[in-house]
Amino acid sequence: MRVLIAEDNPVIAMGLAARLRALGHQPLGPAPDGQQAVALARAERPDLYLFDIDMPRLDGLAAAALLAGEGLRRPIVAITGVDDPTLVDRSIATGVSAYLTKPIDDRELDAAIRLASQRQHELEALEAEAAQAREALADRKLVEHAKGVLIDALGLSEPEAFRRIQRTARQRNLRLADVARQIIDQRELLTPPTREDAR
Repeated sequence: MRVLIAEDNPVIAMGLAARLRALGHQPLGPAPDGQQAVALARAERPDLYLFDIDMPRLDGLAAAALLAGEGLRRPIVAITGVDDPTLVDRSIATGVSAYLTKPIDDRELDAAIRLASQRQHELEALEAEAAQAREALADRKLVEHAKGVLIDALGLSEPEAFRRIQRTARQRNLRLADVARQIIDQRELLTPPTREDAR
């Protein structure tokens, strides 16, 4: 796994890089502050962020939030030398998956990276499910609207209108929602002409 380190203490940063290599990961950086961490993340596209919270120019949590806003959300392991409950709350609000207090040993680091990665996969799976559900609901609304167009224009019953949409979808090898969208887009052609249209 490619892990971006952001740590303003060079000795700790070097130690973290060595530990990551020993655990089989590829360390990137280290970045000495949050702004450089953001620049490196944009350039390198790492798999995970290992960010110190208290850094100059831009702290680790702010850097992670900025990257997430740019579509570069990754699993985050936050590290800090301060035992402060408010930092834990802030970390959770930022989407931090694992939180470590210095000094950090290899087992803690390994467990935190595994946990953060697993939580990120779970979150992405939930987001994908939610997106599919939203798409299915939007498709259903389209089909209902198209059925209404066919009922009004052709005097069909609701089951007849739905069967017509299904049949057209099969014949044209399209999704029901695509056929429904075409019907809605062309509803003017299905509407009987009025006296105004005849003039």
